[in-house]
Amino acid sequence: MSAQKKSLKTKKTAKPKVAAKPPVKPYSTFDAQGFSATIAGLGEEIRELYLADEVPWIIGYSGGKDSTAVLQLIWNAVAELPVDQRKKEIHVISTDTMVENPVVSTWVERSHSSMRDLAEEIEMPFSPRILRPATDESFWVNLIGRGYPAPRHKFRWCTERLKIKPSNRYISGVVTQNGEAILCLGVRKSESSARAKVMERNRRYRVRDNLSPSATLAGCLIYSPVEDWTNDDIWYYLNREKNPWGVTNKDLLGMYAGASADGECPLVVDTSTPSCGSSRFGCWVCTLVEKDKSMTAMIQNDAEKDWMMPLLELRNALDFRQNTTKDEGGSDHHLRDFRRMTGAVQVMTTGKPIPGPYTQSSREQWLRKLLEAQTYIREEGPENVRGLQLITLDELREIRRMWVVDKHELEDTLPGIYKEVTGEEYPGESLDDDMVLGAAEMSELKELCGEDRLHYELSRELLSTTRQQQSSARRSGLYQQLEKSFKKHFFDDEADAVKRANQVADERREREEKAEELSFSIEASAEGEEQI
Repeated sequence: MSAQKKSLKTKKTAKPKVAAKPPVKPYSTFDAQGFSATIAGLGEEIRELYLADEVPWIIGYSGGKDSTAVLQLIWNAVAELPVDQRKKEIHVISTDTMVENPVVSTWVERSHSSMRDLAEEIEMPFSPRILRPATDESFWVNLIGRGYPAPRHKFRWCTERLKIKPSNRYISGVVTQNGEAILCLGVRKSESSARAKVMERNRRYRVRDNLSPSATLAGCLIYSPVEDWTNDDIWYYLNREKNPWGVTNKDLLGMYAGASADGECPLVVDTSTPSCGSSRFGCWVCTLVEKDKSMTAMIQNDAEKDWMMPLLELRNALDFRQNTTKDEGGSDHHLRDFRRMTGAVQVMTTGKPIPGPYTQSSREQWLRKLLEAQTYIREEGPENVRGLQLITLDELREIRRMWVVDKHELEDTLPGIYKEVTGEEYPGESLDDDMVLGAAEMSELKELCGEDRLHYELSRELLSTTRQQQSSARRSGLYQQLEKSFKKHFFDDEADAVKRANQVADERREREEKAEELSFSIEASAEGEEQI
């Protein structure tokens, strides 16, 4: 075949080129009316709702982008009203779990301070408040004091105590005082399909325009002015509109950028460009996630954030998945008591004990690590974090009380640990002499009990119980307490306790099987009689 024929054949079989599709413009809530008209319309809507009644407003402000956008929209809208119409109080509440990422908590505190000062100066009805959990419900009191293991999906004890209760108590107080409240939130449908479904369901039960009833808070109506906004809409608005209470949104953007893996927030031009702001800030101790990506990114992206390294190391130590030892891979069972919090011994189907709270030595070790991190940051960190408080004196007092009074740990080791780590005397008050024994007495008790740890714990608890009863006007329940102590410690050792628990479990299974067989026999007999 000639070269000319080959060329003709090639031309006949060549496929036509397909023109590249133009990039799809991402959806924006500003598409329909434009940015300015949309914001103006929202401002008018906010003012109408604000003036419609005397029901107080509560804005949930986390310091993140969504809640900042909502607060900024409401602030700007109300600012356009005459001073004599700005009478209805607007509560701005932030929940500080006391284990928040320090960078974020510092940002929130600065925002609250600026808000408070400016609101007083220009007569705005905003009342900023930072809410915190009660001392006996704080993270460290539960983990180091009570011995609760680090939170996990099957035992998520933190959210209710640290976040939900403080805000619900405050909101319920406002509702009780006023009969009703409007809760303004930065929730958006585009956050997740689950969130969209919940918002759509609540929308169907609206009794007033733009206000949905709360499914969990009686007397509360939910107003979500940015519910249809996208992530990019939020950032576009925050970059276009100046923050009205004196902080800069550029700092907020930088905070998010520093917490993303690549350290930057790209200009979004199409759907293939990743958006800034997907970073999630939360508690620096959180073990519900496999890795604290935001804190890790902050340290990697900014050399000035090296001071946060002890926090990340402590968080990773708390994470039971980080344990890679051969016998206890992926668990923290070796740090926990073989008895439950009540003293009962329960076993899994495998025959192994279900672990209980952290042991005394583990709790003491967590306290050391926490104080070491705090001491390092105060000594080596930049000037603005030298006063950082990872654990408060009130928390230390409550942990000490729990150890000595509730757990009968008469050694009273907390003041010594504090001095050992910080080099300073423990600043708390002395405990009642009736509650503790001297170091010499405890050393002698240990020597008498030898290697028998359970015998030592029983003797210590009996001494503690009787000493507490001596200082009490009423001694009711003494025998019950003593009986409980014996039941918790009468075993020879852990192996003996687990063996007994397995025997009890086997006996229970046998009884259940016999009961099931008897029930089956009775049913079969009844069916036979019916056939006759």
